[in-house]
Amino acid sequence: MFHKLIDALVAYGPYGLLVLSFVDSAGIPIAAGMDALLILIAVKAPHEAPLAAIMAVIGSLGGNAILYYAAQKGGRRFLARSQQPGRAHRFRLWFERFGLITIFIPALLPIPMPLKLFVASAGALGTKMRSFLAVIALARVLRFGGDAWLGVVVGESSAGFLKSHSWYFLLAAVGLFFVLYLLVRLNDHWRGRSLLNQT
Repeated sequence: MFHKLIDALVAYGPYGLLVLSFVDSAGIPIAAGMDALLILIAVKAPHEAPLAAIMAVIGSLGGNAILYYAAQKGGRRFLARSQQPGRAHRFRLWFERFGLITIFIPALLPIPMPLKLFVASAGALGTKMRSFLAVIALARVLRFGGDAWLGVVVGESSAGFLKSHSWYFLLAAVGLFFVLYLLVRLNDHWRGRSLLNQT
């Protein structure tokens, strides 16, 4: 039944992808995978590929915003616990510094990663909505734009290309995390030095 619904929505092209992307990001995973569905549309109708990528980005932003908002409303208990010394407090301090990195990387890469956990954490811990949506938007534009480009340029073998290179994507994710982590640490270091110089 669910597969038939997915097939019916894919038949609607970019606008069906808008709905599927929203559902997938709001918390109900699409079995076929958003990347594969976007590539399929781009292969079948190359002229619709840019619109399909835009619809996927909009749907993903909407779905992630719903998940963020739900976690924000339901996260008061966790927020209270995170104020007290302990594991929850340490996680909150870490997430305030590096949380947007842990959202950006899984949102960017077309391999299964625990994005929804970090989206829920962002909502529960009060990450600024504007910063959260900006990170999701940037990652999804790059990812879904890349999917659409692959579908148009590489064609039917695009999905196979993504599968066969999944280890490279995983290594890229690890490398990107460490680069962004170091940039945050350097930024903290230079901000600390500039504050010392001002006193």
